[in-house]
Amino acid sequence: MNNDAIEHLLNAKPALRNSREKLEAMRDGAYCFHRSWGFGQIQRYDQESNRLLIDFPESGKTAHPMAPEFCIEKLTVYPPENILVRQKTDPGAVEKLIKGEPAELVREVLLGDPERSMSAIELDGILVRLMSAPVAKKWWTNNRKFLVKDPRIAVPAKKDGHYVLREEPVNPEQEILDKYHLNKNPLKKILLAEKLFESSLRELARTDAEGAKSTGDTDENAAPKTREKPRADAKTRAETTARKHVRDLIEADLQKIFDELTNVINSGKRITHSAPGDEDAVKEARELAARLHGIWVRNDLCRHLKANVEQLEPTSASIILACDNAALSLLAAEIPQTPAYLKRLLDLITRVYPDKAKWQLIIINLLRNSTGKLTSECVTFLAERGCAELVAQSMLDWLNSHALQSPVISWIIKNRNTQKYASIVEPLINHKLLTAILQAIDNEALRSTSTRRIPLAEELSDDQKLIPDLLKDANDEIARDLAQSLLLNQGFEPLTKKSILARFIKLYQSIQNLVADETSHSEQLVVSQWSLDARRNELKDINENKIPENKKAVAAAKEHGDLKENSEYKMARQEGDTLAARKAQLENDLTLGRVTDFSDAPVDTVGIGSIVEILQNDSPTPIRHTILGAWDSDPDKGILSYKTPLAQKLLSKKVGETFQTEIDGNVETWKISSISRWTDTQK
Repeated sequence: MNNDAIEHLLNAKPALRNSREKLEAMRDGAYCFHRSWGFGQIQRYDQESNRLLIDFPESGKTAHPMAPEFCIEKLTVYPPENILVRQKTDPGAVEKLIKGEPAELVREVLLGDPERSMSAIELDGILVRLMSAPVAKKWWTNNRKFLVKDPRIAVPAKKDGHYVLREEPVNPEQEILDKYHLNKNPLKKILLAEKLFESSLRELARTDAEGAKSTGDTDENAAPKTREKPRADAKTRAETTARKHVRDLIEADLQKIFDELTNVINSGKRITHSAPGDEDAVKEARELAARLHGIWVRNDLCRHLKANVEQLEPTSASIILACDNAALSLLAAEIPQTPAYLKRLLDLITRVYPDKAKWQLIIINLLRNSTGKLTSECVTFLAERGCAELVAQSMLDWLNSHALQSPVISWIIKNRNTQKYASIVEPLINHKLLTAILQAIDNEALRSTSTRRIPLAEELSDDQKLIPDLLKDANDEIARDLAQSLLLNQGFEPLTKKSILARFIKLYQSIQNLVADETSHSEQLVVSQWSLDARRNELKDINENKIPENKKAVAAAKEHGDLKENSEYKMARQEGDTLAARKAQLENDLTLGRVTDFSDAPVDTVGIGSIVEILQNDSPTPIRHTILGAWDSDPDKGILSYKTPLAQKLLSKKVGETFQTEIDGNVETWKISSISRWTDTQK
């Protein structure tokens, strides 16, 4: 828009004067973003119609007319230097940033925000537009470490924090040192002390290496250099001096940090803070794990300061001796989950319990209840000490007794083709393991209150060779039972079930009819998050409260004597049947539900998420209906499920179109008078 057009609009609508800057940004050729139609480009302003003509290629809209005053609220117009615009105007430069300069890319993204600050979700949204969701996720995993080291960007400590572009660069080590001195939380001081110590060691090693290179002490037998090494430029020298200064500051504070850690560990005060709902055993394990971590950091500092570790109290051994097997499993889950610390824990156990039979049993128990990296570390630790046969027999016993847990199952799956662990894994690769997998997935699905996918279910879905490997020795009857278990499993989406069943059918044609039966009952339902949560809560209440209470009622009624004449027993059993039927219905509903926030509702036709006004026989008073998810009907509020007959008649209709309804033989004609989006009313 030019100045004349803007002045004309502001004179006609003075209330828009505060939005002049936004209107000035709507120039010809400017790039923009609409929440529903995606990325677009303003072609020109048509003065006769007072409309901006905008192309939205992602939605197939060309020269789409939009009123400028509407665009103020609905459109984000980007300046030329915005990273999303640069991807259009200079894709090569942006691609270079993506591939080789991750910190610079994030800096450019943050520059596009007026506050120079973004949450992880906002930042991820931009990265997805630059790369696509799968690529962005992998890119972020590989490159986040570079942001932590960049002095220009403040990286949040928590997931809900913000990435901030600093006005002045801050050395990461100096930032940690400042946080340490300001922090009063004992556990956080332990973590920060560990970071400072590790940083000091890195800087010491780097400085020593650079000093060795400058004096030629790296290799006494090396041939003389034919050319002198170029002198470091001023920037490099300044950076080296700054790093050395920070390292000297840290080194000067290490003794004080050591003394503070010793006081924290020896104090009778709690180091950790428990979350609501934590059991006493979890609270105690978290406290012991924090103290053990603190002892390890303290001991490392002590060695660095060339003091005698053996004289320090409490010892790491005292923490282990304070734990029984159950407490030790909880403690192992609470220490830092890095290979170095997990190996340190396992090695500590062997020193606390020198008897081999004793520490073997303790670590086997840790393995049985392990999660994440601890599973792999336990197996590796035992195998390297000649205990592979014990591991193999233990896993076989757990499989046969239905006590094999998800993390161990996952380890078996991932290592089934590894020669190193063949003696452990090969006896476990059979249909019994598939039974254990399905049971573990189903149990986790029943306990879960979120919509996230179950890792073990993803492994079964993604690993194309797993089903054939597990069913290689199974007969038709076993395969059919397992396929039926899969169909009833609540941990898979319907399409995933079909994909896995297809692998069954390749091996056993007789299972084909199961797929046909499932297909007739597998229509997905579009649902709202709140209605899905309500069904989940109802199912949880049935499983955790109503069914157990009903079982108690049945047992109590049995004690009253003759069951044939026992009305209380009959009523309890009938209630049990009702609960079982409702449970099955809810489980099926949750399998079919696909959550939406209705933000993708169309604006020119009636869809799920639309507000529709209809007129009867040209009546001047419209009736308003809101069409939402399959389980959202509330007639008193004018809300219809899209599955209702009236909603089905409305779907895909445009303004001006008519339709008929028939109730008790009375046929009436209706006309669509307006369509809007429900999400626009929720702002």
